[in-house]
Amino acid sequence: MKNFKYYAPTKVVFGKNTAVQTGSLAAEFGATKVLIHYGMGSVVRSGLLEIVKKSLEAEGISFVLLGGVKPNPRLSLVYKGIELAKSTGVDFVLAVGGGSVIDSAKAIALGIANDFDVWDLYSKGKNAAACASIGTVLTISAAGSEMSSGSVITNEEGWLKRAYGDDIIRPKFSVLDPETTYTLPSYQTSCGAVDMMMHTMERYFTTEEPMKLTDNLAVALIKTVMENIRTSLEKPDDYQARAELMWASSLAHNDLTGCGGTGDWATHDIEHELGGMFDVAHGAGLSAVWSSWARYVHHIKPSRFAKFARDIFGIENKDDDEAALAGIHSMELFYRSIGMPASVKEMGIELTDSQIEELAHKGTDGDTKTLGNFKKLRKRDLKAIFNLAR
Repeated sequence: MKNFKYYAPTKVVFGKNTAVQTGSLAAEFGATKVLIHYGMGSVVRSGLLEIVKKSLEAEGISFVLLGGVKPNPRLSLVYKGIELAKSTGVDFVLAVGGGSVIDSAKAIALGIANDFDVWDLYSKGKNAAACASIGTVLTISAAGSEMSSGSVITNEEGWLKRAYGDDIIRPKFSVLDPETTYTLPSYQTSCGAVDMMMHTMERYFTTEEPMKLTDNLAVALIKTVMENIRTSLEKPDDYQARAELMWASSLAHNDLTGCGGTGDWATHDIEHELGGMFDVAHGAGLSAVWSSWARYVHHIKPSRFAKFARDIFGIENKDDDEAALAGIHSMELFYRSIGMPASVKEMGIELTDSQIEELAHKGTDGDTKTLGNFKKLRKRDLKAIFNLAR
């Protein structure tokens, strides 16, 4: 077990009709002028945006609006948000939406507080000196960005999808009302389930021996998601199931399930290249490449994959290698059972050799860096994984 630090400063307000508290929460954290950031209009149609606006007005907090966030949030809109915020004196960024909206809001908040190109944080390894305060009103159970230190942005110039992580971008507060997820399409609901499972699985697959408590928390979270995604797909307005998923989303990515180990994150990095090239939904991209990554690396420590197979799927009476492969296959079957792909081809994408070459080249910066920790992956490894996944 490794030494670790655990830091989760976000104040969570969870439950029905909690969006009315947004204004008082913003006031509590010193907001005087808020940029309300949101997506493509669902928060307008549902009335949620109006609730948030009225709650801010009740506290005497002024605001400006910026909608239009797309899945795989774009750098161009981030730049627009930074310019708007600086020109209007914004000191607080409020994301009303899912992970893409929150990630975009984090990038804007970074841009407000720093005098260099915010893309340098994502692409050049630069570190931020400061960040404007951030709050969230969550509408999708998926990314966990409402409590995390991470943000992922896509630069349309070159279609590069890159991440930045820093504790200073953790939201000050997050409002979580499971009822806001009732009207999500089944596909988005399933993509969200995969995303939260993968946030836990990225941490689970470590070559160290983590704390048993951490392992037990990870297994419980994954099994909770697997159970409640099925219920949510069958009964979209089942409050208990939606609540279980929403809380799992937050806990899956606030570092709780990784204490004592070193996470891998290669699957996320591989998906980032796929998402950058094809603009696929993040959760679907993750499920499309995970089993190919798993089959490629499981030999490094088959006992870890075997433990996963036994704890998650109850696979018994097999040696470690057999159990590991059986567990990977079982996860593929689960993905398909909730409408998610288990290969790139199942997303309707026929990868060409030249596309695989480009994906592997971009993913490793021309073979100058490695991905992952369970096995350090170079360009040749990414090409092999993409070939397995196609």
